[in-house]
Amino acid sequence: METNNNISIVIGSWGSYNECNERALGSKWLDLNDYTDFEQIREELELEGFELDGIDEELFIQDIEGINESGYKWDYVNPEDLFNSLYDSGVLSSESKYDLMEAYLENNSLDDWFDLVEEKGEDWDENMYLRADCQDWDDYGRVLIEEREIKIPDDLEAYFDFEQYGEEMSRYDSIYLTEYGVLEIFE
Repeated sequence: METNNNISIVIGSWGSYNECNERALGSKWLDLNDYTDFEQIREELELEGFELDGIDEELFIQDIEGINESGYKWDYVNPEDLFNSLYDSGVLSSESKYDLMEAYLENNSLDDWFDLVEEKGEDWDENMYLRADCQDWDDYGRVLIEEREIKIPDDLEAYFDFEQYGEEMSRYDSIYLTEYGVLEIFE
């Protein structure tokens, strides 16, 4: 299944990096959606000249696109661990899981997300809901009023602060305004 959630990485090896050989700059960009297991990535690296049973056995991520986790020390992440977490979580095959991961990472660490996936696998998001239709607290407040079937008389609606109501409700649970909409995490 093709999605718009392309996560691409450049893989390097510490051995080639330290020797400053022809592989010191790493692999070509690898779109992780093109692979179903890490063995296929290994085969690609070998085609590029990596000596995975020799100097290039210790791999790291040199560059990444598609995950908005700025400041993360990607060179400390094993590419196989990253791929397996993304694959096992369903993020590589589901646009909605990708969006949910990105929203989650706006307010939580990548390590926390890895722990969730390790613990729950593809069900890592079972207690989360992304309201993509809510792009601000005003939207969220209006949706809550409607869902809770609270009737505000028409002549008073102009005086009701939906934004304040939405933001206030976020104080009672793990609810975050993200680039992807409002993320609700239920404990």
